[in-house]
Amino acid sequence: MAVASSKAAIQPVPDDRGAPPDLTKEQELKAFRDMLLIRRFEEKAGQMYGMGLIGGFCHLYIGQEAVVVGMQMALKAGDQIITGYRDHGHMLACGMDAKGVMAELTGRRGGYSKGKGGSMHMFSVEKGFYGGHGIVAAQVPLGTGLAFANRYRGNDNVSLTYFGDGAANQGQVYESFNMAKLWKLPVIYIIENNQYAMGTSLNRASATTNLAQRGSAHGIPGEQVDGMDVRAVKAAGEKAVKWCREGNGPIILEMLTYRYRGHSMSDPAKYRSKEEVDKYRTEHDPIEQVRQRLIAKKWSTEDALKKIDTEVRLVANEAAEFATHDPEPDPSELYTDVYA
Repeated sequence: MAVASSKAAIQPVPDDRGAPPDLTKEQELKAFRDMLLIRRFEEKAGQMYGMGLIGGFCHLYIGQEAVVVGMQMALKAGDQIITGYRDHGHMLACGMDAKGVMAELTGRRGGYSKGKGGSMHMFSVEKGFYGGHGIVAAQVPLGTGLAFANRYRGNDNVSLTYFGDGAANQGQVYESFNMAKLWKLPVIYIIENNQYAMGTSLNRASATTNLAQRGSAHGIPGEQVDGMDVRAVKAAGEKAVKWCREGNGPIILEMLTYRYRGHSMSDPAKYRSKEEVDKYRTEHDPIEQVRQRLIAKKWSTEDALKKIDTEVRLVANEAAEFATHDPEPDPSELYTDVYA
């Protein structure tokens, strides 16, 4: 029997839709800063993991920053976000404090789960963030439940339910699709297709690689989006949010993106070539695209953007400093917050 190639089935976004709408100067600058904060934070987290200051699992979001930053630009207060275990970027994008996120990574009292959850288990109801979740696709029925609550309460809030290309093959995803369509629930299913799941390329694990079509059996519309371009993400996000707020039910956005690091910090990522990673870094980097537009339009200068980078690095360094000096939870905390 022939074995499928291990090469990733990179799915180009159809080029017949033209360039995405431009952002304003203020939007471009905010996107640049927000994406850069995620990247510098994740780089610092990677360093701290290597030093043994972060234990357990740690999945970095480097390369995928445009997805969550672009989607956040389409939301309003009251909308909810839920995702899987590659979640630090989502936390920062929705406004959670970098010190609290890093403190949770190092298991300290000042962390968002009081140091008892770690990388995959942080929450902030205040920011509308309902957690990263360690079980593959477990967040999909939960995100659907958030949408059910919105429908039940009669508000116009939307649930953004993120999951990856690997999770897209899980059975509970399709049970959720069926329920969401049946009851016209206001949920946007965002598939962050970074091509490899844990370490298996999409074309080796999925019989159909256009994941935007996965809801077609339930009558759920879907769209493939250039997840490396924050403009395209924002435009698709605004259309999807409008669709849900108008009572049309669920919609799927497949974000074609790419992670530069391995699946987790313990993954050497030997299943792909250095040339492939370098090609994405040099030709499709989401932050570099914004930087080039800001310079080309004379909306900023190299020096001004370097200053933003310096400021963002300071935020990441201060978060690391806080997270290494904040005290660990008292042993008496072991049995608190177990059920509520």
